[in-house]
Amino acid sequence: MTGRPGLLLTAQKVVWWVAPLLALTLAGCGGSEYRFPGHKPEPMVLSVSVTCSPSSIPSGQTSQCSATVTVQGNAAMSVTWSATAGQISSSGLFTAPLVTSPLSVTITAISQWDPTKSGTATVTVGGTQPPLGNVLPIVVDAGPAPQTFATVNEAFATVTVCIPGTQNCQTIDHVLVDTGSYGLRLLSAAGGGELTLALPNQPADSKGNPLLECTVFLGGYTWGNVAQADVTLASEVASSVPVQVIIPSTSSPAVPPSCSSQTTGPNMGNSVIALGANGILGVGPFQQDCGVACTTQNSTIPNVYYDCMRFGCSPTYVTLAQQVTNPVTLFATDNNGVLVQLPAVPNGGSLDPSGNLIFGIGTQSNNGLGGATVLAVPDSGTNIGMVITTFKGVTYPDSFFDSGSNGLFFLDTATTGIATCKGQLSPWYCPSNSPVNLSATNQGQNANGNPVGTPSTVNFSIESASYLFTTGNTAFSTLGGPGFGGFDWGLTFFYGRIVFTAVDNMSTPAGPGPYYAY
Repeated sequence: MTGRPGLLLTAQKVVWWVAPLLALTLAGCGGSEYRFPGHKPEPMVLSVSVTCSPSSIPSGQTSQCSATVTVQGNAAMSVTWSATAGQISSSGLFTAPLVTSPLSVTITAISQWDPTKSGTATVTVGGTQPPLGNVLPIVVDAGPAPQTFATVNEAFATVTVCIPGTQNCQTIDHVLVDTGSYGLRLLSAAGGGELTLALPNQPADSKGNPLLECTVFLGGYTWGNVAQADVTLASEVASSVPVQVIIPSTSSPAVPPSCSSQTTGPNMGNSVIALGANGILGVGPFQQDCGVACTTQNSTIPNVYYDCMRFGCSPTYVTLAQQVTNPVTLFATDNNGVLVQLPAVPNGGSLDPSGNLIFGIGTQSNNGLGGATVLAVPDSGTNIGMVITTFKGVTYPDSFFDSGSNGLFFLDTATTGIATCKGQLSPWYCPSNSPVNLSATNQGQNANGNPVGTPSTVNFSIESASYLFTTGNTAFSTLGGPGFGGFDWGLTFFYGRIVFTAVDNMSTPAGPGPYYAY
């Protein structure tokens, strides 16, 4: 998902040969061995040792692990990391799980040259503190109706909404976690979603006419009433939040042509299959989903919010307070952003991995930035909310991080040299030699499009989607396809990383948002 309505639319192995050599063991010489002069030692890994610092950390915190690989000859010294709990990145950064009692975690580094050689270290995770209330579990599974259709690379959470000021509530599962949009949107029961609670409408004007919204995403649009709800995420509560109730095209009022004509995609409110979820939890880097572009500060009314009367719906200006709002910004605390924490996923994928959506940045012991690289994004100008990605020497200033996109969507076959799949899988890449290993850099930018900060290198791989979809897995770190011209760093990017999203005009340890960090 992406879009701030009115602002963003968003081999050969070389071997050497030596004649057989005679190795003579000299008796009484301690087993020493005589080799003919000029013999080259056979490449091999002798040992792997691991250290982690610190070796004892609080729940949810990090420890940097390193591997020392002793080799003979020209054997490679690269390793593959694993942990018995928590997450560990390809660089050895271990992130502890959230625990309530002390836990001993074994960290293992396995030689990629010789998988029979490995080393381990132990990290003790303290668990004396109670679970923190800013942690919302997320899971990447087959979606809300796996018996009917299956999703891949979609991270889901469970939310609770209540009629404001009451205990009349409903809990809704399989809501998509989306750092590429802003605000909570729930699919109505009329569209096949779970929402049956009659949330009160937010009026468009003093006459009490209902306020509806058209939200355009890369894959289609949503249409529906703006309502109010008390929203609970984990133990965090936001009161009287403007949310969108997504309705199908068969419901009233009808979708205005000025809404549906903005995209060739469908009304995603027509079914749970079309949306792929029971709702969307937009936790991107802005407080409202349209901002000043939908207020009277704009000389032209955008086709985003509509005042709906008996004879039809017309675009209307709205105040910031009326707009669908990122609920995180209305928490009492932990309201300056979020971080998405998902485990690493190997080539070929994983089945139903789980992680966390953690609220706040630098507000509690489990959401510190640490050594994360901060990428500033502009809140005005041409590339609002975007970073600069450089690939093969070409810069793409309209790139972004979007947990709501279920792949890495970038460029096209002519630019990347990667073939697309055939038939119904044509939206995906299917490289003939899979995987294809690639590299790019990401960098922040300001409102003028000038680079900000130091470029951060990202190594990534693309496997054939036609193969991945036969594995039965639900999570893929190597799934990608052609995009709109820049880089949509979808959920594939998030695996094995901690990705922060800081909200505009909210104070954080790295300064006010908006920015991304990882």
